Amino acid sequence: MANVTLKNVRKSYGAVEVIKGVDLDIRHGEFCVFVGPSGCGKSTLLRMISGLEEISGGDIAIGGQVVNDVAAADRGLAMVFQSYALYPHMSVRQNLTFGLENISTPKAEIARKVEEVSRMLQIDALLDRRPKDLSGGQRQRVAIGRAVVREPRVFLFDEPLSNLDAELRVDMRGEIAALHRRLGNTMIYVTHDQVEAMTMADKIAVLRAGRIEQFGRPLDLYNRPANIFVAGFIGSPKMNFIAGEIDAQDPGLLRLGSGETVQLPRSGFGQRRGMKVTIGVRPTHLRPEAGGAISIDVDSVEQLGGESYIYGRTSGGAPITVHSPGQTEVRPGSGIALNIPTAALHLFDTETGVSLRLEEEAEAELESA
Repeated sequence: MANVTLKNVRKSYGAVEVIKGVDLDIRHGEFCVFVGPSGCGKSTLLRMISGLEEISGGDIAIGGQVVNDVAAADRGLAMVFQSYALYPHMSVRQNLTFGLENISTPKAEIARKVEEVSRMLQIDALLDRRPKDLSGGQRQRVAIGRAVVREPRVFLFDEPLSNLDAELRVDMRGEIAALHRRLGNTMIYVTHDQVEAMTMADKIAVLRAGRIEQFGRPLDLYNRPANIFVAGFIGSPKMNFIAGEIDAQDPGLLRLGSGETVQLPRSGFGQRRGMKVTIGVRPTHLRPEAGGAISIDVDSVEQLGGESYIYGRTSGGAPITVHSPGQTEVRPGSGIALNIPTAALHLFDTETGVSLRLEEEAEAELESA
C-alpha cells in the first residue's frame, strides 16, 4: 500500500518559513493534485516528498514508513518534471532503459517493460528517434514512460504540461488520467491550473503561503469552499464577490453595498444581525432577468457561439461576470438586472474570510457532540 502521509511538515530557508505545518493523508491509488498560485509552496512540498528537498520539521511517511532520512533513490518514487529532462544523445529506447540498466534489471525484463510502456503511451514507433526529433507532446510521453517503466509506488508530477500548447495540454491531461486508471498507482500532481486540478484529481489540496486552505474532492471544493480564497481560486471563471451586511432587523435579508437587497437562503443568522459579510455567487448561477435582485452596467460581452460571457459592474463598483449558455442579445453599455437563486449563494465572514455555512456546521457538530 502506497499511502503518503504528512504530519506537521515544515520547511524553512534560514528565518523564512515557506511550508508552515502541513498535515495531509493521501490514500493508496488516489490521484491528488496540489494547486495554488505561484510561490504558494506546492512544488517545494512535492520535492520534500520526493526527497530532493530536506524537511525542517515533521514527518513524511510512504506506505507506513517514515522516510525523512531515506534517500530519494530509495523511496520507490518516480518524478516527471516540467522540463522533459531527457538525455539528448540517447534514443527514446535508451532513455527508457537507462534507469533500469543502472539497477541491473535483466535484459529480457527491460525489453518487456519498454514494449508494454511504449505501446501504452503510443510511442512504440518513436523508439529509435532522439529527443530533438520529437514534438513537445511526444517528449512528455517519453518522460512519463521513463517513470512508468520503473514501476514506482508513487508517481510525482511537477507541472508536466506547462510547456505544451493549449490543445495538447487538454489531450495530455486526458492521457495522464487514463494512465492513472490503468495503473492504479498513487499519483501526486502539481499545477497552478485549477482546470487541470478539477478535471484530473480524486482529491485536491489548495495551497496558499505554505498552508493547505482546503483538501477534498473537486466538486466538494467547488460547491462548499471553506473560505473566500478557495471560492475564488476553484472555478473558471472565478466566483463573483459582493460586499454586504446581514440586515440588523431581518436576519433573512442581506443588504448589499449598492443599496440593493437579496433574500438569504435561510433565516438562521439571528446571532449575526448587522454582520459584515461577503456574498459569493458563481457566474453560471446568474441570469439576466427583468426585476432581478441586482443591476449591473455592462462593460463588455464575449460571444463564443455556444456560450457567452457578460462582464459588468454593480452600482457599488463590484466586478461581475455572468456566464450565459448560447448566444445573448446583451450589448456593452447597456444595463441589466440579474436574478440570483438564493440556494446558489455563498456567504463569507468579511473579516476572517471563512464560509459561514461551514462555520455553522462546525458549531452544530460541537453542540451535538
